[in-house]
Amino acid sequence: MTPRIRAHLALISTTLIFGFAYNIVKALLPAAMTPMQLIFVRLLGSMIIFWAFQRLFVPEKVERKDLLKLAACGMFGFALNQALFYEGLNLTTPVDASLIHVLNPVAVMLLSSLLLSERITLRRAGGIALGASGAIILVLSGGPVNFSGNHTAGNLLILLNLVFYALYLVMLKPLIGKYHTTTILKWVSFFGFLFVVPFSIGPALEIVPSSLPASAWAGIAYIILLNTFLAYLLINYALKHVGPTSVSYYSYLQPVIASATSVTVGQGAITLPKVAAALLIFAGVYLVNR
Repeated sequence: MTPRIRAHLALISTTLIFGFAYNIVKALLPAAMTPMQLIFVRLLGSMIIFWAFQRLFVPEKVERKDLLKLAACGMFGFALNQALFYEGLNLTTPVDASLIHVLNPVAVMLLSSLLLSERITLRRAGGIALGASGAIILVLSGGPVNFSGNHTAGNLLILLNLVFYALYLVMLKPLIGKYHTTTILKWVSFFGFLFVVPFSIGPALEIVPSSLPASAWAGIAYIILLNTFLAYLLINYALKHVGPTSVSYYSYLQPVIASATSVTVGQGAITLPKVAAALLIFAGVYLVNR
């Protein structure tokens, strides 16, 4: 199996993890925690795991000049990205958030062109357009989209979330070839946690662990271990072998996975629009990664 194939398998695994996370986070907010409480717990837990993992298996040092770049990645990829996602999802719906995230590969492609001089080809742009159309069909078939009241504010926060995540992927690419994945995530998670502490420490001190049900702890464990630790490891590994645009494109598969899951558990049905949407998305995957 070639490294490129392993990279795509890593991205498929990450897509599965992120696809399930939408509803898990929505179940936690605001019933069990506030957004700032959850972001504090998530970044603290993931930072501890990344530091312990790196010290045990990859005792690598970084150059002082790269610490500023890692700090910027931590601010955009961990602090702002995740805080805005939680605050936004607390006000809007998973359907709205999924629809807005259709713009993520477009943002990554444009930023890669500006910052990394990655050429925008007609084939790649066409692949993104195909995938976007398929994702929109799937998301709209799953339920109504609401852009009124608090939903508008939530949707704007989700939009900012995807822009900062796109910037994180593009900024991370040059560092990936220089340091081990775990070394990068050790520092990125550390700086990300530092950035959110001033805003989240107060709400975090109000958490009463004994009042949280077992389902909430299971959701928190999923978010820290899978949605952060494992998913970010897989993303960084994939960036070693494919470009940021290819990495971001896999967000289009999340509605496909959500639809397939609902059919499996008897909460949905296979329809012609869903089949057509899936075909458009997979055709786009082929064009973007050809």
